[in-house]
Amino acid sequence: MRARIFQPSRNAMTSGMAKTRKWVLEYAPASSREVDPLMGWTSSSDTQSQVRLKFDTKEAALDYAKDNGIDATVSEPHGRKPNLRPRGYGENFATDRRSPWTH
Repeated sequence: MRARIFQPSRNAMTSGMAKTRKWVLEYAPASSREVDPLMGWTSSSDTQSQVRLKFDTKEAALDYAKDNGIDATVSEPHGRKPNLRPRGYGENFATDRRSPWTH
């Protein structure tokens, strides 16, 4: 079995970093998907493609793959500069502002 180990990227619709800290082991599809002619649904007989295992560290994911005989490739994440202001959103409504906040 082939699998890939990666750290998911953040959702493009948000600025938050939720669900991006853990490492994921995801199996590669073993068979192609087929289209049902009547309903138009796509299906596959491969149940391993539905499995996503989450680990706290990359080493834990690699150890799991090694212990279970899984041929895994690791995709290293790209670094990202954090987008955090010192006081954040609450600063807009603070009473100790240096200048008044208006539209």
